Amino acid sequence: MQHQGVTLWFTGLSGSGKTTIAKAVEHELKARHCKVEMLDGDIVRTNLSKGLTFSKQDRDINVRRIGFVANLLSRNGVVAITAAISPYRAIRNEIREMTQSFMEVYVNAPLEVCESRDVKGLYALARSGEIKNFTGIDDPYEEPLNPEVICYTAKESIEESVGKVIAELERYNYISMRQLATMAV
Repeated sequence: MQHQGVTLWFTGLSGSGKTTIAKAVEHELKARHCKVEMLDGDIVRTNLSKGLTFSKQDRDINVRRIGFVANLLSRNGVVAITAAISPYRAIRNEIREMTQSFMEVYVNAPLEVCESRDVKGLYALARSGEIKNFTGIDDPYEEPLNPEVICYTAKESIEESVGKVIAELERYNYISMRQLATMAV
């Protein structure tokens, strides 16, 4: 039984594993009968933020929109899971301040690992200059200073990372503890 809603904010470089872990957390929460909504950065950009560029101003607008929707959901008892690069610390902190229940998950993977996982070839395009303002190449990624959870996806299994997130959700009483829970990943 879920106690309250929360915005579960996954941040990290492209290819760090945000969406993979977020989807596995979503699966586990649904198995526990929690109300859950997933707000993936690419999907939101297509449907809610169409026409925005990758300038800092437009990225901030996109993140604010994701944060606004996540806050609406979480204050109504939903675990709102976001998976967006959200590269700038100030805007993430702004979302934290406006959100009643907020948990930041930093999905940390070295740039080389993220590049090796890049099935779309975006890093190569950015390095060749075909894509401008690409986070981690010619635009900064500002690591969170005090995230509630850090997942080291180059060292941990998906199950280990998911376990860390679920444990923190339980610790903060956002979800009920499950006796002898088995991870449904």
